[in-house]
Amino acid sequence: MIKHIVFFNLADNAEGKSKAENAAYIKAELEALKNLIPQIITIEVGINHPEAPAGNYDISLYTEFASSDDLDAYQTHPEHKRVATYIAKVKTDRACVDYEV
Repeated sequence: MIKHIVFFNLADNAEGKSKAENAAYIKAELEALKNLIPQIITIEVGINHPEAPAGNYDISLYTEFASSDDLDAYQTHPEHKRVATYIAKVKTDRACVDYEV
């Protein structure tokens, strides 16, 4: 199994939305991929708690896939690319770890 974990920081304002609006939009769009991309076993998107330390990332994405090939299929899927294109417009930073268990 491959676990794919990504963290994003978002701009305060981008694409005509506040950081909070973009975070909620991204969460909904990413979670909707579960019904569109069959390779996703698990997907969870978290928005950083308002009382958390200022240095935390704004959004976390946790996904599980059966194999590296399934992760690749997810990353190249047109619906994932659509969401990723939006995220690229509003993010200021990204960190990612992929590991096998």
